[in-house]
Amino acid sequence: MKVMKKNIINIITKGLGLITLCFVVISCSSDETQTVTTLDQLVMQDEFDIDGALNSELWTYNIGTGNDGWGNNELQYYTDRPENIVAENGTLKITARQESFEGSSYTSARILTQGKFEQKYGRFEARMQLPWGQGMWPAFWLLGSNIDDVSWPNCGEIDIMENRGSEPTLISSALHGPGYSGGNPIFKAYELVDSRFDNEFHIFGIEWAPGYINFYVDDVLYNQITPSDASGDWVFDQPFFIIINLAVGGNFGGPPNENTVFPQSLLVDYIRVYE
Repeated sequence: MKVMKKNIINIITKGLGLITLCFVVISCSSDETQTVTTLDQLVMQDEFDIDGALNSELWTYNIGTGNDGWGNNELQYYTDRPENIVAENGTLKITARQESFEGSSYTSARILTQGKFEQKYGRFEARMQLPWGQGMWPAFWLLGSNIDDVSWPNCGEIDIMENRGSEPTLISSALHGPGYSGGNPIFKAYELVDSRFDNEFHIFGIEWAPGYINFYVDDVLYNQITPSDASGDWVFDQPFFIIINLAVGGNFGGPPNENTVFPQSLLVDYIRVYE
């Protein structure tokens, strides 16, 4: 949880940018009102500017197959090896490889802040460049910190960004909770025009406050979810922790095919959280 001096200007301008965005949304919305938040207090960040292993005060690893109680019929074995996850030149690199390892045909990595950093409300954002190819499933998401007590989906899940690697111009966001989970979440997709998510970095984020969660790609507010959208209890008024992973196969996009090229990497420039 380091705050680098080089980011002081970023913190100040971030707050100003959100104020400007608030004016734009209010002035341009003709058929509905969307609430936005002004946030400028940076409370957690990782710039991945120390080469090698990750900051152990912030991150831990899930090790094993994607079906060890927290998977979705995925095909990879998650490791903490540098072949699958490493910080290099200011970028986190999570790499999916096709290889025989511990009974699986693929390897990758999944990291989380459970027990190390959790927060209720605020802005969570990551600047990422996504992998490409059938069977790639990168995700940036949050889980309720009470998951060990109430289990999923009662703990709540906020999917800030998910992508099917076969659809390089599309990402999606979703909420999962009691009565709206699995194949029936509150879901919305966002499509790039004249670009692809695997060709350049984009910022994926949410602004979360009592009564709503806003979803962004770069400066575009493309979705707002409120308690009235939920078909069950609203469970998003408690702390959540962060997860970043690159799955192979699984329920969301299906397995790789003969055209899928390995290795494929999810690149993360930074993670930042504001309140």
